[in-house]
Amino acid sequence: MTTGLQVIFIEDDELVRRASVQTLQLAGFDVTGHGSVESAARAIDASFPGVIVSDIRLPGASGLDLLAQCRERAPEVPVILVTGHGDISMAVQAMRDGAYDFIEKPFASERLIEAVRRALERRALVLENQALRRELAGQSRIIGRSPAIEQVRRLIANVAPTDASVLINGDTGAGKELIARSLHEMSPRRDKPFIAVNCGALPEQMFESEMFGYEAGAFTGAQKRRIGKLEHASGGTLFLDEIESMPLSLQVKLLRVLQDGVLERLGSNQPVRANLRVVAAAKGDMNEHVADGTFRRDLLYRLNVVTITLPPLNERREDIVPLFEHFLLDAAVRYERPAPLITDRQRADLMQRDWPGNVRELRNAADRMVLGILDDGGAASLDISTQSLKERTEQFERAVIAEALEHCGGAVAVAADRLQLGKATLYEKIKRYGIVVKGDSSER
Repeated sequence: MTTGLQVIFIEDDELVRRASVQTLQLAGFDVTGHGSVESAARAIDASFPGVIVSDIRLPGASGLDLLAQCRERAPEVPVILVTGHGDISMAVQAMRDGAYDFIEKPFASERLIEAVRRALERRALVLENQALRRELAGQSRIIGRSPAIEQVRRLIANVAPTDASVLINGDTGAGKELIARSLHEMSPRRDKPFIAVNCGALPEQMFESEMFGYEAGAFTGAQKRRIGKLEHASGGTLFLDEIESMPLSLQVKLLRVLQDGVLERLGSNQPVRANLRVVAAAKGDMNEHVADGTFRRDLLYRLNVVTITLPPLNERREDIVPLFEHFLLDAAVRYERPAPLITDRQRADLMQRDWPGNVRELRNAADRMVLGILDDGGAASLDISTQSLKERTEQFERAVIAEALEHCGGAVAVAADRLQLGKATLYEKIKRYGIVVKGDSSER
């Protein structure tokens, strides 16, 4: 039973209203009865912690009018409509317009209780995710309690308000872009662009045009002027990841931008002012690239005013669990799922792993746990005996239904045939699991 949530029941027939309210109260729900939409409307807004059950045909504003009001004022509050036999097509259209469910009169007590229970579970999930969003918003981007991370936080706080160039050293997946974004967001440039460029992902023949932009006619295919990344970042921060991969021929041009604050687009002799801060990131020792002649020493000096070193996770194991719990919250918000609690055994397992993919691998493991994907490499498989057979079966069933709906373009009738289910049964399962159906509603 979902606690702390409320039910508003709207019905102008007093006998029906009283009986229905009593039925729901006996089932353990907190219910308030109203004889009209106007009477109930004062209690309904986006923060209303519950669901609404309303007859379609009411004196004054109808249940459909109520649905329209809720879509505008409280779009995430589930609305269940009660309809007579002649209003079925109207109720079906109302569901396409956003109603959570409909119940046909005369209805059994069990049907009303089940519909309200599922709607309250959905509402509880939405409210939980809203709370998770607020919790995430209050957290620092740099999660962890190791001495290394404390040092990183101090460096960021000290350097962010300046325009000093920063070089971030760390392994793949260690979270270098997160550091760069934190430097930007804590700087006076926070309201200007943050432009991230992966130097290792740009083909050398495209590098100059992507970074510096070009004028129309500068080369074959250049039909109109294009602003490059450097110019786009003017006023803000340019993050150059895998800086060691930057072509040597482009390094001298970047050095000029950093020294003089000007650039020239390809095909132009007109200098363009570029007021930007550069944060670069690299794997390994940049001095080795200087020594083997693939990176300019003078450019390294320009980029390396301040160095922030981000150790791999296996060198700061006390950060693993706080990071994982943060990623669970983040994944729960993104996927609109409950945030699972992890056991002491799972915490120990997390701490014992080496995490060669660093923070990126840890985040993926948290995503898999929230999605309920059980495999040999993810945190969802940690201590899976904590899940009941019913829970694991439901996770599998939800995944199969979602996949079938995706393959059928959202056509419920086609998916029901493919799954060898009755259409009504499939609708019930879609609602129970909170599956969002996308595609051609005419085939539903």
